[in-house]
Amino acid sequence: MALSTGHKVEVLEGEELARQMKDWKGYKNGLVRLTPGPWIFPKTFLDFADKYFKFKFRPSDVVIATYPKCGTTWTQEIVWTMRNNPDLNNPKASLPVLVKSPFLEMDSLNSDPFPDASPSSDDANPFLEPFKILCSGRNPKDGICVQMAECTPDPRTIKTHLPFSLLPSLMLDTSKVVYVARNPKDMLVSYHHHCRLIKMHGYVGSLEDFIQYFVDDDLLYGTYAEHLKEAWERRNHPNFHIMFYEDMKADIIGELKRLDAFLGTKLTLQQLDNVARHTSFKEMKKREEITLGMGTGDKIFNQEVTKKDGGFFRKGETGDWRNKLSPELAAKVDAWVEKNMKNISADFKYSI
Repeated sequence: MALSTGHKVEVLEGEELARQMKDWKGYKNGLVRLTPGPWIFPKTFLDFADKYFKFKFRPSDVVIATYPKCGTTWTQEIVWTMRNNPDLNNPKASLPVLVKSPFLEMDSLNSDPFPDASPSSDDANPFLEPFKILCSGRNPKDGICVQMAECTPDPRTIKTHLPFSLLPSLMLDTSKVVYVARNPKDMLVSYHHHCRLIKMHGYVGSLEDFIQYFVDDDLLYGTYAEHLKEAWERRNHPNFHIMFYEDMKADIIGELKRLDAFLGTKLTLQQLDNVARHTSFKEMKKREEITLGMGTGDKIFNQEVTKKDGGFFRKGETGDWRNKLSPELAAKVDAWVEKNMKNISADFKYSI
């Protein structure tokens, strides 16, 4: 089987599937591998892949593109605030980030994105109510999040973790893309926490096994090396802007000025300061439940992980990998970077 993108589909089975299902309790319907890549997704992705590849991007769109846990939510809030709320007086600012800035492929990450439940049920999709308001008359079974992205009025700020090869070929010629990269060690520590915390993933394996999944290109979304390579090859396109998480932490005003020039938002120094304060880790952590918009209870989060290691906004630091990765695990990641990323001239910073 092949997708309209040209990718070959391999359904995981046998011992490989058994290993994944043992460690990942959220992917109840199995997984698929797409090549070239490789890219790993729940089987549900196949129901939506064509919608993503044929999604109609607009000239006024800004797409936030990242590999998971590279500063996506932070950047969504930054870009939306710069474009819609630089004076911090827009009442829509209190909407959940995934309503203001829809997550294009979120429907395909759920084993059962459309539970047969009423909107008042504990099992209902948390975005069903905003979907009904934004996409009146549409069928949620055609995809809640992808249709919210379609129905969001201009100017849209859309989030995706998909690589360029699974997105429309003309997206970059049509819309502006802000790509955020992060050093692999801190990304992995954050991704490991995220996959343990969020029941949609339900990771119950060890950190050692998680790192092994990464170096084998078997984590959800697949290979970070190819994801970044596809972006890096486009770095000179006038509609492409790359940011590094570590640079944002070290000099947020400087990075906001660069982003302001790219977006053409022409913000004043006071407005840039407003954006920096409003989107700081401290302020976003205070607004966690409002920002996420899907609650922080048992249905979404593993409460044991929350109590022990923190919630969605955990630390927001550069260099925390030193507290989590053993010398052996750090060396394994270093070897992977040397083998897979030596031709990418991105200079990762592992401390600031």
